[in-house]
This record gives sequence, C-alpha cells and structure tokens, in this order.
Amino acid sequence: MSREKQNKPRFLWGLSLQMKLTMVFVLTAVLMFVINILLYSEINRSMKKLDEVYATNVSLNALTECLDETHEDVQEYLSTKSSDSLEDYYRNVQEYQDMLEQLNDRIIDNEMKILEKNIRGMSETYLRLADETIQAKRGRNVERYKAAFAEESLKYRYIQYAIYSLNNLQLQNNSDNYQIMFNSLSYMEIISSVIVIAVAVINLLILILLIRTITEPLRVLAKSANEVAAGNFDVSLPEYNRGDEVGVVTQAFAKMIESIREYIDRLRESMEKEQEMKARELLMETHLKDAQLKYLQAQINPHFLFNSLNAGAQLAMMEDAEKTSIFVEKMADFFRYNVHKIEKTATLAEEIEAVDNYVYILNVRFAGDIHFEKEIADGVEDVKLPSMILQPIVENAVNHGIRAVEWEGYIWLKVIRQETGDLLISIRDNGQGMTRERISEILEGKVRENRNPQNSTGIGMDNVINRLELFFGRKDLLQIYSDGPGKGSEITILIPAEEDE
Repeated sequence: MSREKQNKPRFLWGLSLQMKLTMVFVLTAVLMFVINILLYSEINRSMKKLDEVYATNVSLNALTECLDETHEDVQEYLSTKSSDSLEDYYRNVQEYQDMLEQLNDRIIDNEMKILEKNIRGMSETYLRLADETIQAKRGRNVERYKAAFAEESLKYRYIQYAIYSLNNLQLQNNSDNYQIMFNSLSYMEIISSVIVIAVAVINLLILILLIRTITEPLRVLAKSANEVAAGNFDVSLPEYNRGDEVGVVTQAFAKMIESIREYIDRLRESMEKEQEMKARELLMETHLKDAQLKYLQAQINPHFLFNSLNAGAQLAMMEDAEKTSIFVEKMADFFRYNVHKIEKTATLAEEIEAVDNYVYILNVRFAGDIHFEKEIADGVEDVKLPSMILQPIVENAVNHGIRAVEWEGYIWLKVIRQETGDLLISIRDNGQGMTRERISEILEGKVRENRNPQNSTGIGMDNVINRLELFFGRKDLLQIYSDGPGKGSEITILIPAEEDE
C-alpha cells in the first residue's frame, strides 16, 4: 500500500462501501424529496387555479347539453309518445333546474350577471311551456300542444343564443386569466429545472469523489483478474490491510484462484453427467407413457365377444338369416374397431359408430330394452381422441344406471361446440344415479368394481380417465354429475379447442 493512500482521512477508509454508498443515496434522496415536495405543492396549487379558470365554461356547456336533451325528449315524446322519452324528459328537467340554481337571480350591474339572470328567467318560462306541451299531448289536445310546442321551441332558441353569448364573454375573460397563470407556470418550470440541475450536479460531484476512493484499489484487483482470465493462475495479489469490502474480495479472490481449475473440471464433468441423466430420464418417461397408454387400451375382455356371438347364434336359430346377418355385421364392426384402434387414435365419428354398434348388440341380446338417443353438432366428426372412450361410459350407464330400474331407461348422447371453441361430450341416463361420495371415489380412481366379465368389455371408468389424461396431458377433463340416487347421472368429457384444431 502506498504512503499516499495510508495518509488519506481515516474516516473514509474506516467506512464500508455499503455505508459510503448509503450516505450518498440518503443525501440525494432527501434533497430530491424536499425539492419534489416543494415543486409538487406549487404546481398543484397552480393547476387547481387553472382548473377553476374554465369551470364556468364547463358549467355553461353542461347547461346547454341538458337543455338540448330536454328539448329532444319533448320532440321524441310528441313523435312516439313513449314512456322512455317521458322518463328521460323528467330526469333532464330536474337536472336542468338544479343547474339553474347556480346562476345569478339578482339585479347586478354586470353584463355577465345580467345574462345569467335573463337565462334563468327564460328557462323557467321554457320549462313551463314544455310541461304544458307534454300535458296537452297526454290529453290528446292537438291544437294546444302544437301551439305550446311552437312557443317552447322559440324560447329554446332564445335561451341557446343567451347561453352562447354568456359563454363567449366568460371564455374571453377566462382566457386573459389563463394567460397570466400560464406565464407564471412557465417561470416556475424554469426555476424548478435550474434547481434540479444544480442538485444533480452537486450529487454527481459527490458520487465521483466516492467512486474514486473505491475504484483505485479495484483497478489493481481488476488487472490481476484479467491475467487469471487469460489463464495465468500464478498471479500474485497485493496485500490490503483494510476491513472494507475490497479487502474481503481480495482475500476471497486469492482463495478462488487456488481451486478454480479443479472446480472447472468438476463442473464440466457434473454438467455432462446431468445432461446424460436428463436425456435418459426423458426417454424413460416417454417410453413409460407409451407403454401405459397401450396397456390401458388393450384391456378388452374376450368373454364379451364369446357371449355376444352365442347370442347371435341363438338369434339365427329363431329368426331368418337377414337379421342374423345384421347382428353379426354389427358384432364384426364393433370388435374390428377394438382390434384395429388398440394402438391408434380415433375420430369422434368412429367412436359414435362404435357406440351405435354396441347399443344395437345389447338390444338384440336383451330384447330392445336399451333406449338410446343422440344429438351431434355439425363439423365435429374429425375430432381426435383415444379409441374406446365413449363405449365404456355408455356400458357403465347400462350396467349401473338403467339395467336394474323399474321404470323405462333412456340414455342420451350429446355433442356440442361451446363458445370457447372447446368440444363438450355428454352421456346422460335416467337410471339409478350416484351419491357425491361415489362420484368422488370414481374420479379419484378408488373404485374397483366387481364386474361380470361375461357382460362387459372390461374397460372401466378408471381406464377411461387415465387414457384421457395421458392422451391430452391434462386432468379434470372428465366430470360426473348426479342429483342423487334414483335421479340419473351425467358424464361429460371436455375436448380442448387446441387439441381439436
């Protein structure tokens, strides 16, 4: 350390960099705060005076607008005799009368005050004529309301001209006052600019002095850092016997040089391993999701196929070959769809066709007990979704909804396009319904139903929910609604608009 630095005032060296910067900041902030408060107060006071200058013109403009609206309401009522125009008329009359209360009503030797008194007197006459016109129109006295309206219109024009004249006089008077105040604001702006510039220059000088006390030792440290950056780790740093942040940084920098090369090697090795692990993790996650999707789609119970084909054989024995042909064709279409789509996505049209085939098969097996209706919006046939999604829900509605009820059971399938662009699929029945607890268990995947493998495809609600989540990458797409036992159930599926596109 040089003798010149050691002889500098001790109070500067004894303070930390944080304390020095804080002192400058506080000084600057206090000065700017005081100046801003003074300038703000003066400008605010001047702006209030400026606002008051044209307040009278604003009031006269509002009075003119209210007069025009009142006259228009009278004309509209005479033309249409509507209750809305009459209500507007009485509301505007009340507002106009309130404004008239602000005008002068005394005899004063002042041109503007005399005009105000004349406007007030003519307005009272105008309102009386307008009321007579309205009353004559309501009483269907044609001659009377025409005459009263003619007088009222003439008085309306007189009042308009009087307000216009008063507004011009006020504007001329206010313009002179405005110019005086505007000149005062201009002088104030110049003064405030000079003060702000002076304060900024003073703060800049203080800041330069402070920075100089900080940057001198930092230049030496920066030179050593540049050598280290160039690859020279044998650089020697000067010793600083100071307690401020510069001394702390110098010591820390020396320790860092000793271990920086080892640290770089470890960091490079760690980053390479981390990238490799992330790549493997992403690949494993992709394979896992693909395996889960294929596994869930493959859960179709073969017993359902055998029992359905047995029913077809029995039907062939009891009826002619034509009905048997239709039944077998529906069965073939249904199971061909299951097999071919097990690893593919499906369109909404294909899913609806699979449901139609499934309901047809059930009606053959159970003598037409399944009443099924559908309502499909236009332009949704090509929407993509996982295969075998709608049929398991319809199957659930049959087996757990309408199969054991004493009344006639119905199932409704509805597809609508919402205003947001999303597609909403609804499957509703009038069957046994569900409790809220049961709905929560199904949505949370806690239900493990004891299915009869001979009357089911083997695809449960948990399977449907899981495949929807895997396919769209979102939860809560399937919802269940029911008002309670015996009141039916509704299951909805939301297809997001972005997936639709």
